[in-house]
Amino acid sequence: MALTVRSMWDPFGSLIRQLDSDFENMFRRSGGRAGAFVPAADAVRDGEDVVVTVELPGVDVAKDVNVEVSDGRLLITGERAEETSREEGGVLIRESRSGSFRREFALPEHITADDIEASYDRGLLRIRIHGVAKPKVEPRRIQIRSGDEAGTPKVVEGDAQA
Repeated sequence: MALTVRSMWDPFGSLIRQLDSDFENMFRRSGGRAGAFVPAADAVRDGEDVVVTVELPGVDVAKDVNVEVSDGRLLITGERAEETSREEGGVLIRESRSGSFRREFALPEHITADDIEASYDRGLLRIRIHGVAKPKVEPRRIQIRSGDEAGTPKVVEGDAQA
């Protein structure tokens, strides 16, 4: 007799692994440059939902950030422009950095854009994905009917009229 082991798909675990993978890929694509902008992201389970928090301090989200669902993926894209200035020894020093960023996460098949909401407050973009971790369905017994209960078709004899 063979023993079959089946594992349940854990959407929360998939999102966390995707976060790690995305971060490594983005860092590798940037050539490991310290100046490359890769916003930090965190995903936590909240009941049946997953909340992804992306750190975007100083970014104008209304103008420079886009959150969308496309081909079963959550895409967070945008631009960042940062300028600082200070005076040292009578010399004005200005630094400006800019660049685009992109974070991408795989979504379970049943998730659509209607299941996702986003908010921004104090430098944190929070994206709530509703219903990612659906509750486990408890086993339910199915009644077995027999005889006339089973819906056996009954034959009625009579004259057929056209």
